Amino acid sequence: MKQTRGFVVAMAVTSLLTGAPDAQARDTVPFDADAEVTFKGGSHVRCGDTITEHTRLTRDLYCPSSAPFALQVVGEGIVLDLGGHTVRRTGPANSASQGIALWSNSMVRNGTVQGFGRAISTPEDSNTTYVRLHKLALLDNGVGVYHWGSFATFLITECRLSGNVRGLSGEFDASNGNFDVRSSVFTHNEIAMFADYHGIDVLDSTFTANGSAVYCWHGTVRFRSSTLAWNDAVSTIPNDGADARVCSEMRFENTLIANNTAFAPATTPVWEPLKLSMLDSLAVHNGTELQVAAQTVYIDGNTFHDNAGGLTLSTREGPTTPGPLTGIVRGNQFLSNDGDGLRVEPPSTPTVINNLALNNTGFGIYAPTAFDGGGNVARNNTAGDCVGIVCAMY
Repeated sequence: MKQTRGFVVAMAVTSLLTGAPDAQARDTVPFDADAEVTFKGGSHVRCGDTITEHTRLTRDLYCPSSAPFALQVVGEGIVLDLGGHTVRRTGPANSASQGIALWSNSMVRNGTVQGFGRAISTPEDSNTTYVRLHKLALLDNGVGVYHWGSFATFLITECRLSGNVRGLSGEFDASNGNFDVRSSVFTHNEIAMFADYHGIDVLDSTFTANGSAVYCWHGTVRFRSSTLAWNDAVSTIPNDGADARVCSEMRFENTLIANNTAFAPATTPVWEPLKLSMLDSLAVHNGTELQVAAQTVYIDGNTFHDNAGGLTLSTREGPTTPGPLTGIVRGNQFLSNDGDGLRVEPPSTPTVINNLALNNTGFGIYAPTAFDGGGNVARNNTAGDCVGIVCAMY
């Protein structure tokens, strides 16, 4: 895989962060995670205890994997502060083991949960609808944050999820809700986030060295002002044909996508959401082209630079997509990519407007069935500058 050149990354990050304050100002959450509470317990907490009042741990806990949970929190609005300590599994691995089980709306903060089947979990039949997780390290678990239930929101701030099989996930066919991720780091997970009947909204977060940053099976995924770099794959977005599951939208805003081995794994090389939205983002030095088969696209103000291929758009097949791909491809730069800069496969009909394609080894813009919105510029592309639309040199 190509290595990132320091000056390119510096320019990319500077460019992206220029717009970050506005992005972060929108949809922000009141920062209550460090609010003072009166702790009534903590010094005598043991493995297997039920927490019913605000509690701060005073020591590490080493809890057997044979137990149903290390700790469980029962009671509305309870704050469990780990006090910088670790709750760690002992004994053999057990996929059913739970680190901290949350039975109602509560908060867990300031510590580490390591080695469980599910580090933070909402058990079956719990009445949890809102979970607050802050400054946690969730390490080497089967699932870092596991949701079993309906209509729950998980607000995850300043957390680190590393070495998990899945960072965020829900119970198959038995959960739905939202993961709201802020200022967190995901690294060395097999799949950092798994969307199945869930919405995932990510702001100001970093994904590095994961097998896949996100698997969008059913739901929506949005990245804002974030970094996805050095992952084996950025995302898996399958098309299950007549199955009920479909990724409704994959969306990137002001995001850096750099030095990933591939945009998608070799087994599922094409992203197939209903909609791909990509705004003001930078894709640089990735090991494959981005192939997308969708119903509609909105791709505006992005730069694809020095990837193993540019961007290829085609029409998604299946009963949920009755016609050819449509949408807007506007104001993008396709620079020095191997292969085509932008390729639109027939019968797709997006409007292509004000794009720039320079020094690609294939065509600059190949779009025989696209609508020509004008203002496209292409030069020095090896196979030719433009097919299907009229491009100017300058």
